[in-house]
Amino acid sequence: MGRSYEELQVGTIYKSRFGRTVLEADNVWFTLLTMNTNPIHFDAEYAAGTGWKRPLVDSTFTLALVTGLSVEAVSEHGVNLGWREVRLPAPVFAGDTIRAETEVLTKRESQSRPGFGIVSVRTRGLNQRDEVVIEFERSIMLKL
Repeated sequence: MGRSYEELQVGTIYKSRFGRTVLEADNVWFTLLTMNTNPIHFDAEYAAGTGWKRPLVDSTFTLALVTGLSVEAVSEHGVNLGWREVRLPAPVFAGDTIRAETEVLTKRESQSRPGFGIVSVRTRGLNQRDEVVIEFERSIMLKL
């Protein structure tokens, strides 16, 4: 259903309604579709020789997934203006189930677009062990 500018309150944390289990196919397809040639994402033998011992999920897939998981909560009726401060404190592997928590940081009326507001949020992606696997801030433009 999505929330309006007026409904979003600074300091409120919205949790994604669903989690999403990452499949091995998600990682391989996304890696190949985006032309990422780093074998850590698709070559199990190569990955076995790293500290992780298995393929890592492409971090840009994780960013896209967690952004998507947060859309219903804060930006279903808005326009994403960009991401800031993207951090990846823990790896994601095929089989991990990811969910999102999004905190509203600030909101203000747009100075350049009358009738619109800008909302800044911080989103964290958490795995099934409640480990933060990604965190970022983004700005969203919503109709007033």
